[in-house]
Amino acid sequence: MTASEQTKTAIVFPGMGPSGFSEVGRFLTLDPFARKRLAEADEALGYSVFDRLRDSEDDYSEATQIAFLVNSMASADRAEQEHGLVPDLCVGPSFGQKAAAAYVSSLPFPEVVRLTAELARCEHAYFAEAHQDAVTHTFVRTPQEKLTEILTELGERGEWYDYSGYLDDGFFMVSLREKELEGFKKAISQAGGYSMYTMVPAVHAPAFAELRRRAAEEILPKYDILDPKLPVVTDQDGTIVTSADALRTMLLDTFDLPIHWPKVVDTLKGAGVSKMYITGPDNLFHRLDRTKSNFEVVTVGPGKRSRPARKR
Repeated sequence: MTASEQTKTAIVFPGMGPSGFSEVGRFLTLDPFARKRLAEADEALGYSVFDRLRDSEDDYSEATQIAFLVNSMASADRAEQEHGLVPDLCVGPSFGQKAAAAYVSSLPFPEVVRLTAELARCEHAYFAEAHQDAVTHTFVRTPQEKLTEILTELGERGEWYDYSGYLDDGFFMVSLREKELEGFKKAISQAGGYSMYTMVPAVHAPAFAELRRRAAEEILPKYDILDPKLPVVTDQDGTIVTSADALRTMLLDTFDLPIHWPKVVDTLKGAGVSKMYITGPDNLFHRLDRTKSNFEVVTVGPGKRSRPARKR
């Protein structure tokens, strides 16, 4: 590998996790980059995102999603201005795909704001009708063989489950019915694992093919997606996307295909990336062993001091 290949940089827009209004609202109010992006979002939607966020009690409401998008883009703006970031590749695991689409100019930021709002409404309507009892549980330190035994037992009882994410060794996301959650968490604990958090509604599950169809037929055709100006690595299988059609497919794959972060890491390593900027409110991806052991990681976002974490 040449020296130039070894110094390639990736920008990563993190997936969305639970967050409180106090920290998010403070960042939107005080950060100059966030204030600028928030004004663009308000204009695109015709309402005050901050006001709706303040009144929202849902961790994944339309306003919460828009705020997360705003803060992610604002963090990228800061990384460019204060760190001189000029990335070679872009990644947007899970919800981060939306910020990635804006960053690589496949859609203008105001269009991504409107797309995010429409998809949030579509998702809300879907889960009001179907899979109302579905949740996605995230957990760590669980050997694959033990997890396979637990899920096999679920399946033998006729219970539904889907993998929703492969994050690291022993680190998974699984979707299942809420009535099975407590038993599942107990089994994970008995296997030596540790439960982190549960998402409602559920995400990234093959069972949600109908949600994908609705997004594909009712929403995405309204938007003129362009070829990305920067290669994008898909979070499902690590494929490098360079065309509008492939990026559109990636945006749809997020509904019914699991995240596979190890494949993303393999692609970035294979492309010669040694430094990674994670821009946005991230409580997960910069902490993963697979991330820390392969890259010099710089986090830029709410609650961060923009300091690099040393590569182990």
